[in-house]
Order: sequence, then structure tokens, then C-alpha cells
Amino acid sequence: MYIFFCIVNINIGDDMKNILITGSRSGMIYPVIQKLKENNHLYVTVHTDSELRSIKRLYKDDKNVECLKLDITKDLNKIDNLNIDVLVCNGAIAESGSMFEIPIDKVKENFNVNVFSNLELIQKVSHKMILKGKGRVVIISSLTSKMPLPFLGSYSATKAALSVISRCLYYESMLLNSKIDIVLVEPGLYRTGFNKLAFDKKYDFMELNSFFESQMELIRKSESVYLWLFEKRNLNSISSKIYKAINDENPKYRYSAPFSHNLFSKIINLLY
Repeated sequence: MYIFFCIVNINIGDDMKNILITGSRSGMIYPVIQKLKENNHLYVTVHTDSELRSIKRLYKDDKNVECLKLDITKDLNKIDNLNIDVLVCNGAIAESGSMFEIPIDKVKENFNVNVFSNLELIQKVSHKMILKGKGRVVIISSLTSKMPLPFLGSYSATKAALSVISRCLYYESMLLNSKIDIVLVEPGLYRTGFNKLAFDKKYDFMELNSFFESQMELIRKSESVYLWLFEKRNLNSISSKIYKAINDENPKYRYSAPFSHNLFSKIINLLY
């Protein structure tokens, strides 16, 4: 998995922060970057060559923008010289398919990117924060960690793992002499294209040979209706939460949005 760093070099004052954001081409993150870039030094990342070209065009008027390439699964040493005050872990991939038959290699890759690589990144950056006495780690999980969706079990499991890691980091940070904020953000379903792409991935192998072959058309239609009914078109509710998680002087541990999805997940967990 490749990550490209777009470095916005601003004259940094005492109140400016160095903020590293992964998965920054996400529709949820874009409005956050627009708010942050005027007063902070940003390291923003994208995942592919085409996104690199896109982000170069996006920031063409920002004269101090430099883009760098990094594979977070093996090249984290490339961020050794970065001084980071806030780390935002939003990089993720989604694999879908029945847990009865999804290829294990896909599940391993899902965990490698979403859990192991993110944890390694968190450790590398937070160690420096601890030594300098302060810092903040914002972890973007998902409400699917509390309310897993059928045929999206692999992705939901990685987000559940990330949420548990976040909670442990939060408790452990209280024992440190340094002030390290650990903040968890749990987005629900938003129309960014990510959910549709994730749902569709399973058909690459499930349509060839699956226990659910006779129900495949019903599953497709049900997912289309589900996304149409529940995906939020307006991203303001989650973007504002992410901004607060990054920027608030005294952040809460957990930010979730939209309210309706968060409430529904709580009700489901009470029932089952």
C-alpha cells in the first residue's frame, strides 16, 4: 500500500502544529484539511499515483507543497525526520465477503494495512511525542466496529481491533509523565464511494463459487437499498467531529457521527 506525503511548509509559529494525516483524499478529511492548512504545518497523504497527481493539482497554488511517496507497510523509516505534533490515522482498505469463505489472504491484507501498519505508525510517532512531553493521536475507526455488517466482516473486525487498541492506548497514556491525547473517531455510513467499493469487492470471488450463489442477486439489491437509505450525503457532521478531535484544546476521548447511526448501534448492542 503506497502513501504519498504532501508537505505544506508554512512558517510555523508557537501556536502552529505539525499534523500528519493518512488517507487524506477521503471525502470526510478534505474539509478538515481546508480548515487546518492555514494555521498548521500539514503532512497529508494519499494512496495511489493518480491521487498524487490529483493532490498536486489541488495544492498547486500552495507554493510550499512537496509530495513524497511512502509504503506504510515497510517504509516507515522515511518519516523518521518528521516532527509530528498530531497524528491522524485514517488510512484503511476494505475487504468484503462472507466470513465462511473470504480468502484468508484478503483478511490478512486487511489487518496488515488497517491494524498492524497503523499500530506501527502510531508507535513510531508516539515514541517521539512521549519523549518531548506532548502530542495527540487521532484514530479513525468506524461504527461498524460496534455494529458489524453482513459480508463486511473483515473490515468490521479490523476497525473493532483498532478501537480496542485505541482504548488501551488511552488508558496507558494516563500513566505517562507526558501529555499524550488519544482520541477515537467513529464515522457511520457516508457517501464517499468507499462503502460501495467495499461491498462490491466480494463479487470478484463470490460470484464464481459461493454458498450464497442462489441469493447473490438478493444480496446485491439489499445492499443497494441499504446504502441508499442510510448513507449520509452531507459530510459536515463527521468532518466537524474530526476537526474537533484534531484541534480542540481538551478533546473528548470519543467522537461519533452521525447521531442517528451512533444511536442505532447502541440500541443494536443492547438487543444482541
